Amino acid sequence: MKFAFVAAKTPEARTARVGLAKRYGHTAPHKADVIIALGGDGFMLETLHRYIGEEAPIYGLNRGTVGFLMNEYHIPGLPERIARADRVTLHPLRMLAETVKGKSVEALAINEVSMLRESRQACKISISIDGRARMKEMTGDGVMVCTSAGSTAYNLSAHGPIIPLGSNLLGLTPINAFRPRHWRGALLPSKCEVTFEVLDAVKRPVSAVADFTEVRDVKRVYVAEERGVSLHLLFDPEHNLEERILNEQFWS
Repeated sequence: MKFAFVAAKTPEARTARVGLAKRYGHTAPHKADVIIALGGDGFMLETLHRYIGEEAPIYGLNRGTVGFLMNEYHIPGLPERIARADRVTLHPLRMLAETVKGKSVEALAINEVSMLRESRQACKISISIDGRARMKEMTGDGVMVCTSAGSTAYNLSAHGPIIPLGSNLLGLTPINAFRPRHWRGALLPSKCEVTFEVLDAVKRPVSAVADFTEVRDVKRVYVAEERGVSLHLLFDPEHNLEERILNEQFWS
């Protein structure tokens, strides 16, 4: 089994990379059977984006802080751990954003696509699902669509629902909604296409953010799951991602 070791820029991650490469050998990522990511959840997100299109699955070892998407860091027995690891396949979101100046930008999001106000004024956004208007006007700091893997990230901080893997659902979550005051969001079938229309986009400017890609001054944003792109992660059976998502719902 050929491994490619990639690491975050922290001393802990870089030191771990040197030790693991020396022990197990290092292969270029495009030739590897498995890509080993050393860092935290942010670095795992970067690694997933960097190697979209590669067949090799990604196995994370936590050399960061939270490590929700990472396995526990141990040097011995790595080949055996990977051989018995569970594989999880994720599909990212594809965002198509149109700006007030007529520019179009596409990007993929593994966690979420967020609409965020740019100024001191609350933004006003209308929301359509599969071409049908579901909310004519939402006023607040913004709104997001998240995947199941991303439901424990920004979505959870915004009091959105935790979504189990394999549920074929997306989360639609408001960010500090002022109107409608009691709206807490929705769960959508993953096949849905969500359209956000920014109302009064010049006076109340809005940015659209797909993970690392930010598009400022948008007027319209389309979001849908990209089934043509598959991302493969490996998790130790005793600490897999689906179990972590379930555990998060009972954490106190």
